[in-house]
Amino acid sequence: MGRYVVRRLLQMIPVFIGATLLIFLMVNVMGDPIAGLCGDRQCDPATAAQLRREFGLDKPVWQQYLTYMGNVFTGDFGTAFNGQPVTELMGTAFPVTIRLTLVAILFEIVVGIVLGVVTGLRRGRPVDTGVLLLTLVVISVPTFVTGLLLQLLLGVQWGWINPAVSSSAPFDELIVPGLVLASVSLAYVTRLTRTSIAENRRSDYVRTAIAKGLPRHRVITRHLLRNSLIPVVTFIGTDIGALMGGAIVTERIFNIHGVGYQLYQGILRQNTQTVVGFVTVLVLVFLVANLVVDLLYAVLDPRIRYA
Repeated sequence: MGRYVVRRLLQMIPVFIGATLLIFLMVNVMGDPIAGLCGDRQCDPATAAQLRREFGLDKPVWQQYLTYMGNVFTGDFGTAFNGQPVTELMGTAFPVTIRLTLVAILFEIVVGIVLGVVTGLRRGRPVDTGVLLLTLVVISVPTFVTGLLLQLLLGVQWGWINPAVSSSAPFDELIVPGLVLASVSLAYVTRLTRTSIAENRRSDYVRTAIAKGLPRHRVITRHLLRNSLIPVVTFIGTDIGALMGGAIVTERIFNIHGVGYQLYQGILRQNTQTVVGFVTVLVLVFLVANLVVDLLYAVLDPRIRYA
């Protein structure tokens, strides 16, 4: 196991460098960030040249990338064009988005897996058909429509929640935004769990466990569910980074100043340092989440061994 982890960590290095290089190149072709610093009027050549020297934009792109990566390994993600260090923006944005992501993942695990197990064990029955239709509707409706409807009904019409989340964003205020963020993924987890349960239910090891006289709940939890969760864990693991980076719509609807909000503002203002810095951390989140998912395989299925 230890050698496998070391090997995977070494494999992350070229993936991380390649991903950050691609992101750096893509962000730097968005446009001229200096043009947006002067407002509606065009910067005079002297001011533009001074700003380019100040932010290192007068150097070749490859040199800018090497300088950026060298600073990243020291914990410096650059400075936004407003003079604020990107690490300060991360310090306020990531805790909020992490809490929002935890709420969304909790909905996926609890609601999605429970519904998937129930429908998988009752395949073809009315409850199965009803849940399949419901998940299909959730997948078909765009996230911004779901978010606006819940905000209008629960916040404006019925007054059950605060339509806009406060700046501190405690967990209780993130329940509805977390449900909106997790809605589509929750539907996929439900359908994926249902399919996996229904297929493994006919496996030899399940029939053997039943023939031995094991209680039904033990057959389901210890034998059927553990093997059926392998594809579900894979989806949820990769979904963690997607939820953190893809929360732009949800955070805009509920006025949450998290990672999605900062990325939106950075792209809108062509603030390359902010965008590259935040996406670099999201790349690390994706890599670590994939490593944890691979290690969980051995926990769920004892037959899996890592050399």
